[in-house]
Amino acid sequence: MNIEDILIRLFLSCILGGIIGYERESLNRPAGFRTHILVCIGATVVMILNIYLVRTYSEYVNLDPGRFGAAVISGIGFLGAGTIIRQGANVTGLTTAASLWACACIGLAIGAGVFELGIIAAILVIVILAAFARFEGKFTPKKFKGDLILEINSRPGQIGLIGNILGKHNVKIMNIEIQNIDDYRAEINLQLFYPKKVDFRKLIEDFYSLEGINKVSSNSNGGGK
Repeated sequence: MNIEDILIRLFLSCILGGIIGYERESLNRPAGFRTHILVCIGATVVMILNIYLVRTYSEYVNLDPGRFGAAVISGIGFLGAGTIIRQGANVTGLTTAASLWACACIGLAIGAGVFELGIIAAILVIVILAAFARFEGKFTPKKFKGDLILEINSRPGQIGLIGNILGKHNVKIMNIEIQNIDDYRAEINLQLFYPKKVDFRKLIEDFYSLEGINKVSSNSNGGGK
């Protein structure tokens, strides 16, 4: 493999990785422009090295042409894991982790000289990240976040009854914190995901219909009836 061929592969992987990374950077994701470029170039270098070793030493030792590539695909997981953030029951960063993994695979394709595969894969990744995000936003149910604070009398089974009411209104619990006020009362702080058309008035009424609910307050604004 001559120097011109190596430069073409590295330059192409830089461009494709940069395009994908720019989309992530524009959304302020943990792994952005430079990270995706480095991942793509690194994978390309590994595959070029693998090809070189196979061509140079295959007559002396049995070498697997896909061994280095397999190591990249499995090893990229540690970098992707660093982009995943958990906040209560909410997990973010999975798409960015997947884009890093896809970027590494694109780099391997470019390094192997299968330019058509790498370019087409990169185009599909961009379409999925950019265009599909708008599609998903239009056709999936709209939800919004908010906190709900309940002051309750401490008694067995109360949390379960509260969860039943939230489930009835299709409200998802992201996180829950319980703090004792005294020996008989507690304050429950719920971080929730509300469906767009939740009926807050009915939700509050259902809470007050439970025995032992002293006070209900919410900081949610918008999205309900």
